[in-house]
Amino acid sequence: MRRNELHKRKWYCADPHFGHDAIVKFCNRPFKNANEADEVILRNMHERVGPEDQLWLLGDFALGHKKLDKNWLREMFNRLPGAEQHLIVGNHDDEIIRSLPWASVSHMAEVRDGEHRHYNTLFHYPMLTWNNSRRGAYCLFGHVHDNFLGTRNCVNVGLDVWDFYPVSFDEIEQRSKTLHVNKYWHEVEPGTTIFGEQIDYY
Repeated sequence: MRRNELHKRKWYCADPHFGHDAIVKFCNRPFKNANEADEVILRNMHERVGPEDQLWLLGDFALGHKKLDKNWLREMFNRLPGAEQHLIVGNHDDEIIRSLPWASVSHMAEVRDGEHRHYNTLFHYPMLTWNNSRRGAYCLFGHVHDNFLGTRNCVNVGLDVWDFYPVSFDEIEQRSKTLHVNKYWHEVEPGTTIFGEQIDYY
């Protein structure tokens, strides 16, 4: 698991599925096709991610027949904003994706962010518990697209639930306050609270 000590501003997203026409239909994305989706997602990324920032992409960079075109794939990568682009490997990120010049490639990472500088866990999939979850650390995930927003301390950063924008940790924290605590939390982390708050289970 990779610990990241850098103090650059970080942005998070998951599941762009660049080049993937089928995902437009599967997730009811408000685009005509993958080309339009790709352009909107890239435009939105550039609106937020500054030239000195980090972009953390939590899986499923590209999919479909276009991915097999190495020139197209490299062009899409080159259009990503930021000083560093980090990949958390998703279920569709095969060797051709992982071999792009990412600043880091890992299946899971611990990235320090937020006011309290916790090492939050980044994973493509939602989890029930994770390192430092008892101490106020979040889990950020993707994979499920618009099927599940997450729970109180495990938040979906997928583009489908953030209007196709990457998000900051402040935004993630604000959304987390609207989410329920996972009903199994008391079984896997007995006797603990979440962020020092009274736990109400759904």
